[in-house]
Amino acid sequence: MTQRTLRSMAAEPFGQQQLPLLQYTGDSSGPAFSENREEPFHRWVNWIAGFSADLVRDCIKDYMKREEGLVLDPFAGVGTALVEAIVAGYDAIGFEINPFAALTARTKLEALRGNPKYVDDLLSQFESWMHEAQQQGREPASAPPKGFRSRIDFFSPSILPQVLLVMDFIDELDSGLRRDLMRIAFGSTLVSYSNYTYEPSLCTRPGADRPLVEEADVKGIIAHKLSQMRKDIEQASRIPTSALGEGTLYHESFFGCVHTGRLKPSSVDLIVTSPPYLNNYHYVRNTRPHLYWLGFAESRDELRELEEESYGTFWQTVRNGPRIDLQFDLPEVSQLVDEIRSQRTEKGQYGGPGWANYAARYFNDSWRFIQLVEKLLRPGSTAVVVVGNHIIQGINVEVDRVLSEMGHKCGLHSDSHILRKKRVGDSITNSSVRRGSADVSLYETAVALRKS
Repeated sequence: MTQRTLRSMAAEPFGQQQLPLLQYTGDSSGPAFSENREEPFHRWVNWIAGFSADLVRDCIKDYMKREEGLVLDPFAGVGTALVEAIVAGYDAIGFEINPFAALTARTKLEALRGNPKYVDDLLSQFESWMHEAQQQGREPASAPPKGFRSRIDFFSPSILPQVLLVMDFIDELDSGLRRDLMRIAFGSTLVSYSNYTYEPSLCTRPGADRPLVEEADVKGIIAHKLSQMRKDIEQASRIPTSALGEGTLYHESFFGCVHTGRLKPSSVDLIVTSPPYLNNYHYVRNTRPHLYWLGFAESRDELRELEEESYGTFWQTVRNGPRIDLQFDLPEVSQLVDEIRSQRTEKGQYGGPGWANYAARYFNDSWRFIQLVEKLLRPGSTAVVVVGNHIIQGINVEVDRVLSEMGHKCGLHSDSHILRKKRVGDSITNSSVRRGSADVSLYETAVALRKS
Protein backbone atom coordinates (compact mmCIF):
# COMPACT_ATOMS: atom_id res chain seq x y z
CA MET A 1 0.00 0.00 0.00
CA THR A 2 1.21 3.63 0.40
CA GLN A 3 3.76 5.40 2.62
CA ARG A 4 4.19 2.80 5.36
CA THR A 5 6.16 3.47 8.53
CA LEU A 6 6.92 0.84 11.16
CA ARG A 7 5.32 1.46 14.55
CA SER A 8 6.48 -0.25 17.74
CA MET A 9 3.96 -2.18 19.77
CA ALA A 10 3.31 -0.78 23.23
CA ALA A 11 0.87 -3.52 24.22
CA GLU A 12 1.77 -7.01 25.35
CA PRO A 13 1.93 -9.64 22.58
CA PHE A 14 -1.34 -11.42 21.89
CA GLY A 15 -0.77 -15.15 21.83
CA GLN A 16 2.64 -16.52 20.80
CA GLN A 17 3.61 -14.01 18.14
CA GLN A 18 3.82 -10.24 18.33
CA LEU A 19 2.65 -8.72 15.07
CA PRO A 20 4.26 -5.71 13.42
CA LEU A 21 1.81 -2.86 12.96
CA LEU A 22 2.28 -0.65 9.92
CA GLN A 23 0.83 2.83 10.13
CA TYR A 24 -0.54 4.58 7.06
CA THR A 25 0.54 8.19 6.74
CA GLY A 26 -1.11 8.94 3.39
CA ASP A 27 -4.35 10.93 3.44
CA SER A 28 -6.15 8.52 1.10
CA SER A 29 -5.68 5.34 3.07
CA GLY A 30 -8.45 5.64 5.66
CA PRO A 31 -11.26 3.12 5.41
CA ALA A 32 -14.15 5.43 6.29
CA PHE A 33 -17.00 5.63 3.80
CA SER A 34 -17.10 9.43 4.15
CA GLU A 35 -14.30 9.60 1.58
CA ASN A 36 -16.67 8.06 -0.98
CA ARG A 37 -19.23 10.84 -0.87
CA GLU A 38 -17.84 12.53 -3.97
CA GLU A 39 -16.78 9.33 -5.76
CA PRO A 40 -18.77 8.20 -8.83
CA PHE A 41 -21.05 5.23 -8.05
CA HIS A 42 -19.85 5.08 -4.45
CA ARG A 43 -21.78 8.25 -3.59
CA TRP A 44 -25.13 6.75 -4.50
CA VAL A 45 -25.81 5.45 -0.99
CA ASN A 46 -24.10 6.57 2.22
CA TRP A 47 -23.35 3.25 3.90
CA ILE A 48 -22.07 3.57 7.45
CA ALA A 49 -20.33 0.19 7.27
CA GLY A 50 -18.48 0.99 4.06
CA PHE A 51 -14.79 1.59 3.47
CA SER A 52 -13.10 3.96 1.07
CA ALA A 53 -12.62 3.21 -2.60
CA ASP A 54 -8.99 4.34 -2.22
CA LEU A 55 -8.36 1.50 0.22
CA VAL A 56 -9.65 -1.02 -2.33
CA ARG A 57 -7.49 0.50 -5.07
CA ASP A 58 -4.42 0.23 -2.85
CA CYS A 59 -5.19 -3.40 -2.11
CA ILE A 60 -5.63 -4.23 -5.79
CA LYS A 61 -2.39 -2.46 -6.65
CA ASP A 62 -0.37 -4.18 -3.94
CA TYR A 63 -1.83 -7.67 -3.80
CA MET A 64 -3.14 -8.60 -7.25
CA LYS A 65 -0.17 -10.35 -8.81
CA ARG A 66 -1.84 -11.55 -12.02
CA GLU A 67 -3.26 -9.64 -14.97
CA GLU A 68 -6.49 -11.60 -14.61
CA GLY A 69 -8.03 -12.79 -11.40
CA LEU A 70 -10.97 -12.86 -9.02
CA VAL A 71 -11.65 -10.37 -6.22
CA LEU A 72 -14.08 -11.38 -3.48
CA ASP A 73 -15.97 -9.33 -0.91
CA PRO A 74 -17.82 -11.74 1.43
CA PHE A 75 -19.72 -8.83 3.06
CA ALA A 76 -20.22 -6.65 0.03
CA GLY A 77 -22.46 -3.94 1.46
CA VAL A 78 -23.25 -1.46 -1.32
CA GLY A 79 -20.50 -2.82 -3.57
CA THR A 80 -17.46 -0.56 -3.10
CA ALA A 81 -14.91 -3.36 -3.52
CA LEU A 82 -16.82 -4.95 -6.40
CA VAL A 83 -17.04 -1.73 -8.42
CA GLU A 84 -13.35 -0.94 -7.97
CA ALA A 85 -12.29 -4.46 -8.95
CA ILE A 86 -14.41 -4.42 -12.10
CA VAL A 87 -13.17 -0.97 -13.17
CA ALA A 88 -9.61 -2.23 -12.64
CA GLY A 89 -10.35 -5.06 -15.09
CA TYR A 90 -10.78 -7.92 -12.61
CA ASP A 91 -13.75 -10.20 -12.09
CA ALA A 92 -15.52 -9.75 -8.76
CA ILE A 93 -17.96 -11.70 -6.63
CA GLY A 94 -19.79 -10.41 -3.58
CA PHE A 95 -22.22 -11.74 -0.99
CA GLU A 96 -24.67 -9.56 0.93
CA ILE A 97 -27.70 -10.54 3.02
CA ASN A 98 -29.20 -7.07 3.53
CA PRO A 99 -31.78 -6.65 0.71
CA PHE A 100 -31.32 -2.89 0.31
CA ALA A 101 -27.53 -3.11 0.20
CA ALA A 102 -27.73 -6.08 -2.18
CA LEU A 103 -30.07 -4.13 -4.50
CA THR A 104 -27.62 -1.22 -4.52
CA ALA A 105 -24.54 -3.35 -5.19
CA ARG A 106 -26.21 -5.42 -7.91
CA THR A 107 -27.57 -2.30 -9.65
CA LYS A 108 -24.17 -0.62 -9.61
CA LEU A 109 -22.64 -3.63 -11.35
CA GLU A 110 -25.29 -3.50 -14.05
CA ALA A 111 -25.09 0.29 -14.37
CA LEU A 112 -21.33 0.15 -15.03
CA ARG A 113 -22.33 -1.10 -18.47
CA GLY A 114 -25.49 0.99 -18.65
CA ASN A 115 -26.56 3.73 -21.04
CA PRO A 116 -26.98 7.22 -19.51
CA LYS A 117 -29.99 7.72 -21.78
CA TYR A 118 -31.88 5.27 -19.56
CA VAL A 119 -31.53 7.72 -16.69
CA ASP A 120 -32.29 10.76 -18.88
CA ASP A 121 -35.60 9.19 -19.84
CA LEU A 122 -36.30 8.07 -16.27
CA LEU A 123 -35.58 11.51 -14.82
CA SER A 124 -37.77 13.26 -17.39
CA GLN A 125 -40.59 10.78 -16.88
CA PHE A 126 -40.39 11.06 -13.09
CA GLU A 127 -40.41 14.87 -12.99
CA SER A 128 -43.30 15.09 -15.47
CA TRP A 129 -45.32 12.40 -13.66
CA MET A 130 -44.84 13.99 -10.23
CA HIS A 131 -45.58 17.49 -11.53
CA GLU A 132 -48.80 16.34 -13.15
CA ALA A 133 -49.87 14.34 -10.10
CA GLN A 134 -49.30 17.26 -7.76
CA GLN A 135 -50.94 19.77 -10.08
CA GLN A 136 -54.03 17.59 -10.33
CA GLY A 137 -54.10 16.88 -6.60
CA ARG A 138 -53.98 13.15 -7.28
CA GLU A 139 -54.63 10.93 -4.26
CA PRO A 140 -51.86 8.34 -3.82
CA ALA A 141 -52.81 4.73 -4.41
CA SER A 142 -49.93 3.50 -2.26
CA ALA A 143 -50.12 3.29 1.52
CA PRO A 144 -47.48 3.22 4.27
CA PRO A 145 -46.18 -0.31 4.89
CA LYS A 146 -48.48 -2.04 7.39
CA GLY A 147 -45.75 -3.63 9.48
CA PHE A 148 -43.67 -0.47 9.87
CA ARG A 149 -43.76 1.19 13.29
CA SER A 150 -41.89 4.23 14.57
CA ARG A 151 -41.89 6.18 17.83
CA ILE A 152 -43.00 9.36 16.08
CA ASP A 153 -44.43 9.90 12.60
CA PHE A 154 -41.67 8.86 10.23
CA PHE A 155 -42.78 11.46 7.66
CA SER A 156 -44.51 14.73 8.45
CA PRO A 157 -48.09 15.21 7.09
CA SER A 158 -46.99 17.42 4.17
CA ILE A 159 -44.25 14.98 3.13
CA LEU A 160 -46.04 11.64 3.39
CA PRO A 161 -48.33 12.20 0.31
CA GLN A 162 -45.25 13.06 -1.78
CA VAL A 163 -43.54 9.84 -0.66
CA LEU A 164 -46.63 7.78 -1.49
CA LEU A 165 -46.78 9.33 -4.97
CA VAL A 166 -43.13 8.35 -5.50
CA MET A 167 -44.10 4.79 -4.55
CA ASP A 168 -46.96 4.95 -7.08
CA PHE A 169 -44.50 5.99 -9.78
CA ILE A 170 -42.13 3.14 -8.92
CA ASP A 171 -45.00 0.65 -9.06
CA GLU A 172 -45.73 1.71 -12.65
CA LEU A 173 -42.18 1.05 -13.84
CA ASP A 174 -41.32 -2.26 -15.45
CA SER A 175 -38.79 -4.39 -13.62
CA GLY A 176 -35.23 -3.79 -14.77
CA LEU A 177 -32.41 -1.29 -14.44
CA ARG A 178 -34.62 1.82 -14.57
CA ARG A 179 -36.84 0.59 -11.75
CA ASP A 180 -33.84 -0.43 -9.65
CA LEU A 181 -32.19 2.97 -10.16
CA MET A 182 -35.41 4.65 -9.06
CA ARG A 183 -35.67 2.47 -5.96
CA ILE A 184 -32.09 3.32 -5.01
CA ALA A 185 -32.72 7.05 -5.51
CA PHE A 186 -35.76 6.80 -3.23
CA GLY A 187 -34.10 4.55 -0.66
CA SER A 188 -30.91 6.58 -0.43
CA THR A 189 -32.80 9.82 0.26
CA LEU A 190 -35.82 8.79 2.35
CA VAL A 191 -34.23 9.35 5.77
CA SER A 192 -33.15 12.87 4.74
CA TYR A 193 -36.77 14.08 4.52
CA SER A 194 -38.00 11.98 7.43
CA ASN A 195 -38.23 12.84 11.13
CA TYR A 196 -35.33 10.48 11.85
CA THR A 197 -31.56 10.83 11.54
CA TYR A 198 -28.37 8.80 11.90
CA GLU A 199 -26.27 9.73 14.98
CA PRO A 200 -24.78 7.22 13.92
CA SER A 201 -27.63 4.84 14.80
CA LEU A 202 -31.11 5.66 13.55
CA CYS A 203 -32.96 7.83 16.07
CA THR A 204 -35.64 10.52 16.12
CA ARG A 205 -34.55 14.00 15.16
CA PRO A 206 -35.86 15.47 18.44
CA GLY A 207 -33.83 12.80 20.27
CA ALA A 208 -30.74 14.19 18.54
CA ASP A 209 -31.75 17.81 19.32
CA ARG A 210 -32.78 18.44 15.73
CA PRO A 211 -36.06 19.92 14.50
CA LEU A 212 -38.67 17.84 12.71
CA VAL A 213 -38.68 18.02 8.91
CA GLU A 214 -42.02 19.72 8.32
CA GLU A 215 -41.54 20.60 4.64
CA ALA A 216 -39.39 19.10 1.88
CA ASP A 217 -39.31 18.94 -1.91
CA VAL A 218 -39.25 15.17 -2.24
CA LYS A 219 -39.41 15.27 -6.04
CA GLY A 220 -36.48 17.69 -6.22
CA ILE A 221 -34.34 15.70 -3.78
CA ILE A 222 -34.86 12.44 -5.68
CA ALA A 223 -34.37 14.16 -9.05
CA HIS A 224 -31.03 15.52 -7.82
CA LYS A 225 -29.95 12.01 -6.81
CA LEU A 226 -30.98 10.64 -10.22
CA SER A 227 -28.99 13.40 -11.94
CA GLN A 228 -25.96 12.45 -9.88
CA MET A 229 -26.38 8.79 -10.84
CA ARG A 230 -26.78 9.75 -14.49
CA LYS A 231 -23.43 11.61 -14.48
CA ASP A 232 -21.70 8.58 -13.00
CA ILE A 233 -23.16 6.20 -15.58
CA GLU A 234 -22.12 8.57 -18.37
CA GLN A 235 -18.57 8.60 -17.01
CA ALA A 236 -18.51 4.81 -16.82
CA SER A 237 -19.81 4.55 -20.39
CA ARG A 238 -16.50 6.02 -21.61
CA ILE A 239 -14.64 2.95 -20.37
CA PRO A 240 -14.41 0.30 -23.10
CA THR A 241 -16.60 -2.63 -22.14
CA SER A 242 -13.74 -4.98 -22.94
CA ALA A 243 -11.66 -3.30 -20.20
CA LEU A 244 -14.20 -4.05 -17.48
CA GLY A 245 -14.21 -7.20 -15.40
CA GLU A 246 -17.34 -9.26 -14.78
CA GLY A 247 -19.24 -8.77 -11.54
CA THR A 248 -21.69 -10.94 -9.63
CA LEU A 249 -23.59 -10.16 -6.44
CA TYR A 250 -25.30 -12.94 -4.52
CA HIS A 251 -28.06 -11.90 -2.14
CA GLU A 252 -27.24 -14.64 0.34
CA SER A 253 -24.87 -15.54 3.15
CA PHE A 254 -21.22 -16.00 2.31
CA PHE A 255 -20.93 -18.97 4.65
CA GLY A 256 -22.64 -21.32 2.20
CA CYS A 257 -20.56 -20.29 -0.84
CA VAL A 258 -18.62 -23.56 -1.22
CA HIS A 259 -21.54 -25.84 -0.42
CA THR A 260 -23.73 -24.08 -3.02
CA GLY A 261 -20.98 -24.12 -5.64
CA ARG A 262 -20.76 -20.32 -5.86
CA LEU A 263 -17.01 -20.53 -5.24
CA LYS A 264 -14.43 -23.28 -5.53
CA PRO A 265 -11.50 -23.85 -3.17
CA SER A 266 -8.28 -22.02 -4.13
CA SER A 267 -10.13 -19.84 -6.69
CA VAL A 268 -9.81 -16.34 -5.22
CA ASP A 269 -6.87 -14.00 -5.88
CA LEU A 270 -7.77 -11.23 -3.44
CA ILE A 271 -10.31 -10.75 -0.67
CA VAL A 272 -11.09 -7.19 0.45
CA THR A 273 -13.80 -6.91 3.06
CA SER A 274 -14.99 -5.50 6.34
CA PRO A 275 -17.21 -7.82 8.38
CA PRO A 276 -19.75 -6.32 10.80
CA TYR A 277 -17.92 -4.89 13.79
CA LEU A 278 -18.14 -6.08 17.40
CA ASN A 279 -19.84 -2.80 18.36
CA ASN A 280 -23.47 -3.95 18.34
CA TYR A 281 -24.28 -1.56 15.51
CA HIS A 282 -27.63 -3.00 14.48
CA TYR A 283 -27.39 -3.06 10.67
CA VAL A 284 -30.85 -4.58 10.24
CA ARG A 285 -32.68 -2.14 12.49
CA ASN A 286 -30.80 0.81 11.06
CA THR A 287 -31.97 -0.05 7.55
CA ARG A 288 -35.48 -0.93 8.74
CA PRO A 289 -37.09 2.08 6.95
CA HIS A 290 -35.49 1.04 3.67
CA LEU A 291 -36.56 -2.58 4.05
CA TYR A 292 -40.18 -1.69 4.77
CA TRP A 293 -40.74 1.28 2.47
CA LEU A 294 -39.08 -0.49 -0.47
CA GLY A 295 -41.14 -3.64 0.12
CA PHE A 296 -38.36 -5.96 1.27
CA ALA A 297 -40.05 -6.67 4.60
CA GLU A 298 -43.62 -6.77 5.81
CA SER A 299 -43.28 -8.14 9.34
CA ARG A 300 -41.04 -8.26 12.37
CA ASP A 301 -40.53 -11.99 11.78
CA GLU A 302 -38.81 -11.28 8.46
CA LEU A 303 -36.40 -8.89 10.15
CA ARG A 304 -35.72 -11.45 12.87
CA GLU A 305 -34.70 -14.02 10.25
CA LEU A 306 -32.28 -11.48 8.79
CA GLU A 307 -30.88 -10.74 12.25
CA GLU A 308 -30.24 -14.42 12.93
CA GLU A 309 -28.39 -14.73 9.63
CA SER A 310 -26.13 -11.76 10.34
CA TYR A 311 -22.43 -12.20 11.09
CA GLY A 312 -22.07 -12.23 14.86
CA THR A 313 -25.79 -11.40 15.18
CA PHE A 314 -26.61 -8.73 17.81
CA TRP A 315 -26.50 -8.46 21.59
CA GLN A 316 -30.28 -8.11 21.69
CA THR A 317 -30.63 -11.44 19.86
CA VAL A 318 -28.41 -13.59 22.11
CA ARG A 319 -28.17 -11.79 25.46
CA ASN A 320 -30.83 -13.82 27.28
CA GLY A 321 -30.34 -17.13 25.50
CA PRO A 322 -28.39 -20.20 26.64
CA ARG A 323 -24.70 -19.72 27.32
CA ILE A 324 -22.72 -19.60 24.07
CA ASP A 325 -19.29 -21.25 24.18
CA LEU A 326 -16.45 -20.96 21.69
CA GLN A 327 -16.33 -23.61 18.96
CA PHE A 328 -12.55 -23.46 18.51
CA ASP A 329 -9.46 -23.74 20.67
CA LEU A 330 -7.61 -20.48 21.20
CA PRO A 331 -6.85 -20.05 24.94
CA GLU A 332 -6.34 -16.29 24.66
CA VAL A 333 -9.83 -15.79 23.19
CA SER A 334 -11.36 -18.11 25.78
CA GLN A 335 -9.78 -16.06 28.55
CA LEU A 336 -11.05 -12.86 26.95
CA VAL A 337 -14.65 -14.10 26.75
CA ASP A 338 -14.45 -15.43 30.33
CA GLU A 339 -13.24 -12.04 31.54
CA ILE A 340 -16.18 -10.33 29.85
CA ARG A 341 -18.57 -12.89 31.35
CA SER A 342 -17.28 -12.14 34.86
CA GLN A 343 -18.11 -8.43 34.68
CA ARG A 344 -21.21 -7.02 36.41
CA THR A 345 -22.80 -10.45 36.79
CA GLU A 346 -25.50 -8.98 39.01
CA LYS A 347 -26.93 -7.28 35.90
CA GLY A 348 -27.60 -10.64 34.25
CA GLN A 349 -28.15 -10.34 30.51
CA TYR A 350 -27.38 -6.61 30.71
CA GLY A 351 -24.00 -7.27 32.29
CA GLY A 352 -21.08 -9.53 31.46
CA PRO A 353 -23.06 -12.76 30.83
CA GLY A 354 -25.17 -11.20 28.05
CA TRP A 355 -22.22 -9.44 26.43
CA ALA A 356 -20.08 -12.59 26.64
CA ASN A 357 -22.75 -14.44 24.64
CA TYR A 358 -22.55 -11.68 22.03
CA ALA A 359 -18.73 -11.82 21.88
CA ALA A 360 -18.67 -15.63 21.73
CA ARG A 361 -21.16 -15.72 18.85
CA TYR A 362 -19.12 -13.07 17.03
CA PHE A 363 -15.85 -14.97 17.42
CA ASN A 364 -17.47 -18.27 16.39
CA ASP A 365 -18.56 -16.62 13.15
CA SER A 366 -15.09 -15.08 12.81
CA TRP A 367 -13.55 -18.55 13.08
CA ARG A 368 -15.88 -19.87 10.36
CA PHE A 369 -14.94 -16.87 8.24
CA ILE A 370 -11.17 -17.33 8.59
CA GLN A 371 -11.47 -21.04 7.80
CA LEU A 372 -13.31 -20.18 4.57
CA VAL A 373 -10.74 -17.52 3.72
CA GLU A 374 -7.97 -20.11 3.91
CA LYS A 375 -9.96 -22.53 1.77
CA LEU A 376 -10.83 -20.01 -0.95
CA LEU A 377 -7.52 -18.18 -1.42
CA ARG A 378 -5.12 -19.32 -4.11
CA PRO A 379 -1.62 -20.09 -2.84
CA GLY A 380 0.27 -16.81 -2.54
CA SER A 381 -2.92 -14.72 -2.40
CA THR A 382 -4.06 -12.32 0.30
CA ALA A 383 -7.18 -11.37 2.23
CA VAL A 384 -7.41 -7.82 3.61
CA VAL A 385 -9.91 -7.60 6.46
CA VAL A 386 -10.77 -4.18 7.91
CA VAL A 387 -11.77 -4.36 11.60
CA GLY A 388 -11.64 -2.25 14.74
CA ASN A 389 -11.04 -2.85 18.42
CA HIS A 390 -13.92 -2.43 20.88
CA ILE A 391 -14.51 -1.79 24.56
CA ILE A 392 -16.95 -4.33 26.00
CA GLN A 393 -17.86 -3.98 29.68
CA GLY A 394 -14.71 -1.91 30.11
CA ILE A 395 -12.45 -4.53 28.47
CA ASN A 396 -10.40 -3.70 25.37
CA VAL A 397 -11.14 -6.36 22.73
CA GLU A 398 -8.52 -6.26 19.97
CA VAL A 399 -10.37 -7.97 17.15
CA ASP A 400 -7.45 -7.53 14.76
CA ARG A 401 -5.22 -9.64 17.00
CA VAL A 402 -7.90 -12.29 17.35
CA LEU A 403 -8.28 -12.57 13.57
CA SER A 404 -4.50 -12.74 13.17
CA GLU A 405 -4.27 -15.58 15.66
CA MET A 406 -7.11 -17.40 13.91
CA GLY A 407 -5.23 -16.95 10.65
CA HIS A 408 -2.07 -18.42 12.17
CA LYS A 409 -4.02 -21.42 13.42
CA CYS A 410 -5.33 -21.99 9.89
CA GLY A 411 -1.82 -21.71 8.38
CA LEU A 412 -2.08 -18.13 7.11
CA HIS A 413 0.65 -15.52 7.51
CA SER A 414 -0.55 -12.19 8.88
CA ASP A 415 0.46 -8.61 9.43
CA SER A 416 -1.63 -5.64 10.52
CA HIS A 417 -1.77 -2.11 9.19
CA ILE A 418 -3.16 0.77 11.24
CA LEU A 419 -5.70 2.71 9.16
CA ARG A 420 -7.02 5.08 11.82
CA LYS A 421 -5.40 5.57 15.22
CA LYS A 422 -8.61 7.09 16.56
CA ARG A 423 -12.22 6.54 15.63
CA VAL A 424 -15.61 7.07 17.24
CA GLY A 425 -18.99 5.41 17.20
CA ASP A 426 -18.85 2.45 19.60
CA SER A 427 -22.23 1.72 21.15
CA ILE A 428 -21.13 -0.76 23.83
CA THR A 429 -22.52 0.00 27.29
CA ASN A 430 -20.31 0.66 30.32
CA SER A 431 -17.58 1.84 27.94
CA SER A 432 -15.05 4.34 29.24
CA VAL A 433 -14.55 5.36 25.60
CA ARG A 434 -18.08 6.73 25.53
CA ARG A 435 -17.47 8.61 28.79
CA GLY A 436 -14.21 10.06 27.47
CA SER A 437 -12.09 8.53 30.24
CA ALA A 438 -10.53 5.55 28.47
CA ASP A 439 -6.86 4.63 28.74
CA VAL A 440 -7.04 3.13 25.23
CA SER A 441 -8.24 4.53 21.92
CA LEU A 442 -10.57 2.96 19.44
CA TYR A 443 -8.57 2.29 16.29
CA GLU A 444 -9.11 0.64 12.92
CA THR A 445 -6.83 -1.91 11.32
CA ALA A 446 -6.43 -3.77 8.04
CA VAL A 447 -5.41 -7.35 8.81
CA ALA A 448 -3.61 -8.89 5.82
CA LEU A 449 -3.78 -12.69 5.76
CA ARG A 450 -1.61 -14.42 3.15
CA LYS A 451 -1.80 -18.02 2.02
CA SER A 452 1.70 -19.40 1.44
